[in-house]
Amino acid sequence: MLIPVILSGGIGARLWPVSRESFPKPFIKLADGESLLQKTYHRATSIAEGGEVLTLTHRDYYFMSRDEWGLACPHTAHRARFMLEPQGRNTAAAVAMAALYAADQFGSEATLMVLAADHLIQDEAAFQRSVAQAAKLASAGYLVTFGIPPTAPETGYGYIETGEALAEGHRVARFIEKPTLEKAMDYLATGQFLWNSGMFCFQAGVMLEELQCHAPDIYLPAQACWSGMVAAVADPSRQMLEIPGNTFTAIPSRSIDYAVMEHSSKVAVVTAEFDWSDVGSWKAVSDLLTPDDQNNRAEGEAVFVETQNTYIKSDGRLVAALGLDNVMIIDTPDALLVAHSDKAQNVKDLVATLKSKNHPTCTVRRTGVRPWGTYTVLEEENRYKIKRIEVWPGRSLSLQMHHHRSEHWVVVSGMARVVNGENEIFVGPNESTYIAAGCVHRLSNPGLVNLVLIEVQSGEYLQEDDIVRLEDEYGRFAT
Repeated sequence: MLIPVILSGGIGARLWPVSRESFPKPFIKLADGESLLQKTYHRATSIAEGGEVLTLTHRDYYFMSRDEWGLACPHTAHRARFMLEPQGRNTAAAVAMAALYAADQFGSEATLMVLAADHLIQDEAAFQRSVAQAAKLASAGYLVTFGIPPTAPETGYGYIETGEALAEGHRVARFIEKPTLEKAMDYLATGQFLWNSGMFCFQAGVMLEELQCHAPDIYLPAQACWSGMVAAVADPSRQMLEIPGNTFTAIPSRSIDYAVMEHSSKVAVVTAEFDWSDVGSWKAVSDLLTPDDQNNRAEGEAVFVETQNTYIKSDGRLVAALGLDNVMIIDTPDALLVAHSDKAQNVKDLVATLKSKNHPTCTVRRTGVRPWGTYTVLEEENRYKIKRIEVWPGRSLSLQMHHHRSEHWVVVSGMARVVNGENEIFVGPNESTYIAAGCVHRLSNPGLVNLVLIEVQSGEYLQEDDIVRLEDEYGRFAT
């Protein structure tokens, strides 16, 4: 039995301004229209043997993750379960919770295949062969990691030095942190080093034993968390499993590499046969596109004149480049990044600067995703805000009211069911309704196509926390 476990917690600061805290890297759509998380779900179901795929993510990302599962695997027989963290505690805590879950549900010999939600692997057949190799080693009691044959002296990845040969791979001689360029060149020359992919395969019981031995400060509070979840997990109809916040925060924030892999004597590595990218920078994203004859690449509408080696990502408007070389331009509705391509790895430093200034573009985008659909802020000034709201078929906003603002809704397409105080009405295209401040209301889409409307807010306070939820099918009673 093999259970895929997807860890979906990284923000992906190097992919700002598209990736934000409210919409992190796993949800970014690539040029083919699929997100990295959708692709990971495809990959996970191709190897799942236990009928289940487990995702560990922050509770704020549950509804988006559930929707990505629905898009990626609409007809699969596999069941999705989501274990929700109240806050990020790095990969050791997530792996510990996944191992406790698998041991309880499937037995200590159940094999877990831990995948990152934001990696790109396109050769699924080769991936499946490497997983089969790793599963054999895991059944022999090894904690298995996957090493990627290096193609360049990359300083942005950790390295694995291979040791004694095994039937299906090698023992790990040592793990090495991100090296200097000189060291990376030396590693490449020896042929004995692999990039550390951050994917793992192991039996649940073996991982728990090694956590107990090498990281008891992680194992013990994780076990306490699990004790508080057993009743909820026992209900097979529950897709969403919330980790208790009061005990989870006691788990130290460490990676599974630091906590266990670097200390255990049971670690092996399989050399990956498959292509792999962690899509860790805009350079990596641009490499996925076909260049023109001047080595320019573009997503969206772009024009290149006397320009070479340049990447443009445009969201909704034309971007023209004249006389540029080795530049990347990422244009979003509320933030624009222009950088030298050689600085792709340093975008995270720019984000840190913005975060130190409490700039909102670190956290939110102009388009926000909710369990019912999306909203986009079109314009905002003192005492008014204009939004485009899209509600997916069969979805409803909460029954709510606002203390400080009134709202005027104009339907553009689709059909709206509106609760407005004591009245329930249907509003069609080119029709409108008015919601007074203090009035209890709800917006729903009873149709089979997306409902699109324009909302004009007016009042003295227009922030998202002026929402009092009275009923909510998604379990939200805070904004």
